[in-house]
Amino acid sequence: MIRKLYRLFPDKSVLLKLTLLHVILALLQGVLLGVLVPILNYLLKESVAFHDIEFWLIIGAVAFVSYLTLTVIATPVGFGASMKLATQLRNNVMSHVTQLPLGWFTSDNKARLARTLTADIGLIAQLVVTIGAPAIVAILVPASIILVTFLVNWQIGLLFLFIMPLALFVLRWGARIAAEEEIKLERAATEIAGKAIELGQAQTVLRAAGKAVEGTKSLQQTLAEHRTVYRKGLQRAKIPFLSFIGAITVGFIAVILLITQFFIDRSFTVSQTIILFILAVRFLEPLAYLTELIGALQAMDNGMNRVKDILQTPTLPINPRHTKNSGDTSVRLNNITFAYDREPVIKNVSLLFPHGSTTALIGASGSGKTTLIRLIARFYDVDQGNIQIGKVDIRELDYNTMIDDIAIIFQDVYLFDTSIRENLLIAKPDATEAELKEAASSAQLDEMLERLPKGWDTKVGEGGLQLSGGERQRVSIARAFLKKARIVLIDEAASALDPENEQAISNAIANISSDQNRTIIIIAHRPATIQAANHIVVLENGSVIEQGSPHDLLLQNGYYAKFRQQHKQRREWKVE
Repeated sequence: MIRKLYRLFPDKSVLLKLTLLHVILALLQGVLLGVLVPILNYLLKESVAFHDIEFWLIIGAVAFVSYLTLTVIATPVGFGASMKLATQLRNNVMSHVTQLPLGWFTSDNKARLARTLTADIGLIAQLVVTIGAPAIVAILVPASIILVTFLVNWQIGLLFLFIMPLALFVLRWGARIAAEEEIKLERAATEIAGKAIELGQAQTVLRAAGKAVEGTKSLQQTLAEHRTVYRKGLQRAKIPFLSFIGAITVGFIAVILLITQFFIDRSFTVSQTIILFILAVRFLEPLAYLTELIGALQAMDNGMNRVKDILQTPTLPINPRHTKNSGDTSVRLNNITFAYDREPVIKNVSLLFPHGSTTALIGASGSGKTTLIRLIARFYDVDQGNIQIGKVDIRELDYNTMIDDIAIIFQDVYLFDTSIRENLLIAKPDATEAELKEAASSAQLDEMLERLPKGWDTKVGEGGLQLSGGERQRVSIARAFLKKARIVLIDEAASALDPENEQAISNAIANISSDQNRTIIIIAHRPATIQAANHIVVLENGSVIEQGSPHDLLLQNGYYAKFRQQHKQRREWKVE
């Protein structure tokens, strides 16, 4: 565990200083107990002169004052170290996460990341200070007492030397079980958290059904499962921990009996007997305390494993000899294949999106449209083939340069819980007022701003939930305008919107497409978002089955022609 802890932190100086401080404190306890031996030997004699014990008293006084001083210092140093360690580890995780493929950020992984940055790292940093020190003491003090005891009597020292590894062996057995059960309990607790969130989100439905108090059956079942996991964990851990207590108890009784027998046989003097009794108590006390520490130590170990899992997630390969100039904004897919798991979702696709073109991707759900967009944005790297921007393989292109060149408008827009102005400025922090107004006008956002009481300073709420879906999309498109990205990827921006917002989004997309220096790729299921496209690509099961201009595809009377005809019958297509 100690090696794992040191490997986890990139800057080990704080951890080394903290460890050294607690090692010195533990060794000072051993020194104080060692000094006690000659002092008691002298004091229990019939006559003793001060100069006989002066040397040992001085050593004891220095050790005692040093111990008190370092104990006082240890508290603020420990809390300062805890904060530094937490900050260091959080920065390390965040630095690593920024280099992960964007496809890694699934709902589950985002939840893992949030829990790691808050709960796990905070727990590790806290326990390093609050549990690390007692754990060091619980190991080093008995070890130092063994050395002192050998100076008094080798037989008792040998017995101590037998008891300690035996007790630690049994404790390790218990620790392994505790670690396994802590993982199960953590999963059960996470399930409860998920059901609790569900309970809050489903209050309207539950109250309508008269179940607001007791909640859902699934929540009750999850709570019952948590109790079951907890009980089973206690039952399973009972035997090894009782065995550890038994080993400590039997060892203590054996030591007391042996010391007593030596005293009866007159092998020990009174002073030796008293000293060995004191050493026996002080030897076994910290070992027994380990049972209280082991649960926290295993919780820390499991937390470190979760942090390590994220830190060991492979990052996107970065070419050290990357280029920062991609040339034009054409996007070329050269015989690419990609699979999330085993079955390819993109199969041998070759496409060219010319510089300044607007291309619509259409096809049934699951045909690979969103995956294609994600591959172009390098959420993932392709398994075969390559993707080029200009004439440069995106794996050879500087990642930050590529991201600056690309704006992505998702179907589900996420806005930060701040003002509309601040949400736009994320794309360009130094944007002028004129640039903001131009972006708002192009994205059909200006009309919405006039309606809002606070205009640009309107708070959008968590995730932008104070705005409607169409309003969030307009903010997202305005952000893309402000960024002035040369490549814009749009993932079904007008999906499930009312007619007014759909028309506004369609106009905004048309405005983006009018810029001949931009390459636009649009995923669409409805005609309104295809109006600006001068090229159509039809996907089916990860392969291209049609592509060409809208006019040419109509003449082919294939998927696109049927798609247009279906929507024309629903009066959703503009009359040309």
